[in-house]
Amino acid sequence: MDYCKKYHMIRPHDTIVAGISGGADSVCLLFVLLEMQKQIPFQLKVVHVNHGIREDAGEDARFVEALCSRYELPFYLVEEQVRERAKQSGVSEEEEGRLVRYQAFERVLGETEGRIAVAHNSNDRAETMLFHLFRGTGLTGASGIRPVNGKIIRPLLCVTREEIEAWLSEKGISFCQDSTNAQDHYTRNRIRHHILPYAEEQICQGAVVNMNRAADDLLGAEEFISRKTKQGMERCVKEKGEGELLIDLRAFAVEDDYLKGRILLSCLGKAAGSKKDITAAHIRAVEKLFAATGSKQLQLPYEIMVYKKYDLGMIKRNVKGENIVPAVEEKQREYAVTIPGEIMVPGLGRVEFAVFSGLKSQNIPEKTYTKWFDYDKITSSVVFRTKRPGDYLTIKSKAGTGHKSLQDYFVNQKIPKDRRSEIFMLTEQSHILWIPGHRISEYYKVSEATCNILQVTIPAMEEKIQ
Repeated sequence: MDYCKKYHMIRPHDTIVAGISGGADSVCLLFVLLEMQKQIPFQLKVVHVNHGIREDAGEDARFVEALCSRYELPFYLVEEQVRERAKQSGVSEEEEGRLVRYQAFERVLGETEGRIAVAHNSNDRAETMLFHLFRGTGLTGASGIRPVNGKIIRPLLCVTREEIEAWLSEKGISFCQDSTNAQDHYTRNRIRHHILPYAEEQICQGAVVNMNRAADDLLGAEEFISRKTKQGMERCVKEKGEGELLIDLRAFAVEDDYLKGRILLSCLGKAAGSKKDITAAHIRAVEKLFAATGSKQLQLPYEIMVYKKYDLGMIKRNVKGENIVPAVEEKQREYAVTIPGEIMVPGLGRVEFAVFSGLKSQNIPEKTYTKWFDYDKITSSVVFRTKRPGDYLTIKSKAGTGHKSLQDYFVNQKIPKDRRSEIFMLTEQSHILWIPGHRISEYYKVSEATCNILQVTIPAMEEKIQ
């Protein structure tokens, strides 16, 4: 109760839509909300989502429906085929399931004043922190899950999974067991089953609690920096129209280096309408553009165009066919990637990116312009770009697996010097994943241990060779 009051989670006469799966965490959430109703007058609605993955999922739905009937709560059952939807949308089942759940919660809440309650706990927050840190994150991701995020509230974020199960046992409250939680198919489950238990047992008892304290500190720091970012925006950014921002580059140049990145992230988020797929690589590309001399332009995801002319920068969602920079002295040779999504690359055309779960029974495609990569090995942003000093591939030779410089590869393949600067490659920093039409790096190849696969396809080039 105190935790909810601290973050002002529930207001009198709100409608609270609770996502209840039937597992320990969500059942605990339901009973906590019922207790809170005794002190705060609010309407409680329950949503249960059947993802269509487990054969026994119907039993969970009936269990939750029975709970709602006992306490006279409105019950909403949503049934979706998440596995099929994930294949169609090109995302993982885990991500598609999350989208399905929150869409269902939003539909039930509708235009009613209120919040959506979900059952994340301290362990979930610690797992998310590690997941983001391993994959590469900024301060926001390092703080893990927030207690309140827009309409989303998390009343159980202050308690551990062990405390939840002990409380349910003490109260004699039953719950369902989701068999998929015991599997290591999802990345978060591997963190849950192996990394956090090891940390608790072998490094520091209370690691989860300590990580949550750190998350609260990081959240406070994030809120402070957000205020400073807003002040920086007021000093050097002007919103000209919807999705269009002008940057005074002289004022921008004197801002703190860290704050510059946050200002650009905010600008790109405003122009795109979302920060979800804006990565550190995109920010660095814009910083590099603004620091260069002359007039230049850059294309980013969401049809965002960035250009610099003298002391003025512009970030704008481009209207199809519009030429926002009539004269550009030098072409930008880097194209940031959104996963899943697509981009246009000179000489290659449309390049499509999709992510899906790896299955041992799947056959790796033997196509020249459709390639699979081990997505779990990609720890930072990837881009399509031309060559740079220090580029390398991982290759196999008689001596074993090792690095080979791009320069040596070009020489061995007898690629003419005048063509080398025109070849676009998929890269992660200096490590080349793929030179279309040539080869992929051994390091990123899919194996039996691969859990998530990145598929990259160049349809126009594939059609040419058929």
